[in-house]
Amino acid sequence: MIGAIAGDIIGSVYEFEGIKTEDFPLFTENSAFTDDSVLTIATAEKLVKGGDYVALYRKWARKYPAAGYGGRFSGWLQDDSNGPYNSFGNGSAMRVSPVGFALDTLEEVLAEAKKSAEPTHNHPEGIKGAQATAAAIFMARKGATKKKMADYITAKFGYNLEGSVSEIREHYEFDETCQGTVPEAIISFLESRDYEDAVRKAISLGGDADTLACIAGGIAQAFYGGVPESIATQARSILPPDILYVLDIFENKYKL
Repeated sequence: MIGAIAGDIIGSVYEFEGIKTEDFPLFTENSAFTDDSVLTIATAEKLVKGGDYVALYRKWARKYPAAGYGGRFSGWLQDDSNGPYNSFGNGSAMRVSPVGFALDTLEEVLAEAKKSAEPTHNHPEGIKGAQATAAAIFMARKGATKKKMADYITAKFGYNLEGSVSEIREHYEFDETCQGTVPEAIISFLESRDYEDAVRKAISLGGDADTLACIAGGIAQAFYGGVPESIATQARSILPPDILYVLDIFENKYKL
C-alpha cells in the first residue's frame, strides 16, 4: 500500500502544474500527501478493523479537510444524510489499493472494490475503475504476467491498453474521470521496468498526476515486490502518526 501513497506524494507537486517529462525530482519541499492517501488509509482501516466505508471515509476526510477533495465529495462530506452521487470520478480508483492487497480471490477483490466505490462513486464507470485497479494489484501480487493482466483487464472492463506512454503523452490532458485515468495509469505500469519508472511515466502524462501515480504505484508495488527503501522512507517521513499507524497495521497484517 505504501506504493500507492508514495505515488500520491510524488505526484502531488505536479497535480495542477502538469509536466510532460520523466525527468523530475521525486520529492521536493512541497511534496505532500493528498486526499488519495487519506482515503486509501480509510479503506485500509475498513479491511483491518472492520466498520463502514461511509463512516470511515467521512472520519478520515474530516480529520484532513484540506487534503484536496473534489467538489462533489466535499459536498457529500458535509452532511451525514448525503448518499452516493453517481460519480465516475477517479476517486474510487485512487482509494482502492488496499483491497487488491488484502483479499484472497479475484472474486472477493471485485466484490469488495465495488463496495468501496459505492458510498460515493456508484456510477458503473466509477465502480469499474475501482475494480480494474484492485484486480490489477491482486493479479500482480499473485504473479500474473503483464500480458495476462492486460488481457484480463481489457476483456473484463473494456479498457484499451494498447497505446504507449509516449503516444498518450502527446495529447493527454488533465482528466479526473475513471475512464480517463485508470487505463493510462495501468499503461504506465505495463510499460515500466520498476516501481520508480512506473511512477515517473504516470506523472509524465501531464494529467491528474497524484492519482495517476497513486494507481500506477500501487500496481507496481505488487508486481515488483515492494517499493525502493529510499522512496518508502522519504514518503513515510511526510506522513503523520495516525496515517502511519494504520499503514503499519495493514502492511504487517498482509506482510507487505
